[in-house]
This record gives sequence, structure tokens and C-alpha cells, in this order.
Amino acid sequence: MIQTSFPDKAVMAELVAKMLWEIKAVHFSADKPYKLASGMASPVYIDCRKLISYPRIRSAVMDFAAATVLREAGFEQFDVIAGGETAGIPFAAMLAERLALPMIYVRKAPKGHGRNAQIEGHMPEGARVLVIEDLTTAGGSMFKFIDAIRAAGGVVDHGIALFYYDIFPKARAEMQDKGVTLHNIATWRDVLAVAKTQKLFDEKTLFEVEAFLNAPLEWSGRNGGVSELAPA
Repeated sequence: MIQTSFPDKAVMAELVAKMLWEIKAVHFSADKPYKLASGMASPVYIDCRKLISYPRIRSAVMDFAAATVLREAGFEQFDVIAGGETAGIPFAAMLAERLALPMIYVRKAPKGHGRNAQIEGHMPEGARVLVIEDLTTAGGSMFKFIDAIRAAGGVVDHGIALFYYDIFPKARAEMQDKGVTLHNIATWRDVLAVAKTQKLFDEKTLFEVEAFLNAPLEWSGRNGGVSELAPA
């Protein structure tokens, strides 16, 4: 299926932020912070996996994802769509369907038996692969999958996260230095803007969220998480 409209980027970001609030995918706990995959403590957590349970919402999000990569990367730039185990797999399947492209998925590690495969599906040598994740903070988890694809002979120049934390000013540039352009639809700033407009956070919550977004590692260090990130 290839039928994509091209809404304004700001409109897509606002709508995805509203969707995440609507399905109660935004969670807050400053007293008992969430521990992210990076080891960072966070007072807020986005559960993008919930998107798959809402057909109208997931369809719109996939339209936005297709529009984002086609507009920002190009129309004939990819041969395969890849999702990382596990959260990226359903989104890779849906985006591959949208763009009429083959799909693969990448395990976090080789499965240890049978063919000991880490990449499932067919990826020709030299295939141009777009990696999709539900969310990313600084790209570290995405690069585990990118490195595996590159080691298997695939070419990865682009990745897309439906939700990008966008709290580390250098993160996108550091990914670019490793040869990957990161695309995204919505960020925490978009979610926070909706919260302010609709008064979804009380003042204390809003203070903690903004304190985290403005200085995430400092907030993390004060609340039992890492105060610096390992290199991606």
C-alpha cells in the first residue's frame, strides 16, 4: 500500500503527542523514577507499544512515519525496513506494508541455536535498510540493531523513531557522525506542550518534568540513575 499524504511536520508532532495522551501512554512517577534502557532515571515514561492496540491511531502514526521518511530521506532510498526486537517489530511490519517494501527484524543477540541467526527474514547483500524503533533517547539501543545489520552486509544510513526524547543536544549529531540520520515524529517537548495547553500536569509534576527535560543526567544522578551515558 503506497498512499501517503504529507501533513505539516508540526501538525504530525502535535497529533502524535495528543494520541499518546489520549491512550494514556504518558506516565509520571517522580518519587519512584522509571529506569530507562540507558540506565537513566526518569520521572516520565512513554509507552509507545500501546499504539499497536488502537487501529485508527496506529494507522495515522504509520502514515506520519511514511510521510516523514519519504519527505526527509527520499522516495527510492530503501530496499528493506528493519525492526528491532521487540518493540520495533510491529512498527516495521506496518511501515513496510505502507511503503511496499520487504521487512526483516533484528534480535538483540544471536538466538544461540539452529542457524544462530540474529537477523530474521531476507536481506540481500548491500541492501539499503531503514531501521525503525518505537522510541529512542540517544540512539544507543538503535545502534545495537544497526551494527548487526551492517555486520551482515546491510547498509544503514537512516533510522526513524516514532518518539524521540530530544533531551540531549548532541545526540542527533553524534548519530550523524556514525553515518546515520535520525528521523522522528514527536518529542517530549511536543507532549509537554499538549500537557500545558490541556492542563494535564499539575504544577509540581510540571516542575519535575521540566527539570528533567532541561538537565536529564543531573536529574537522573540525583534520583538513583546514571549521571552520564555510555557511548552509543
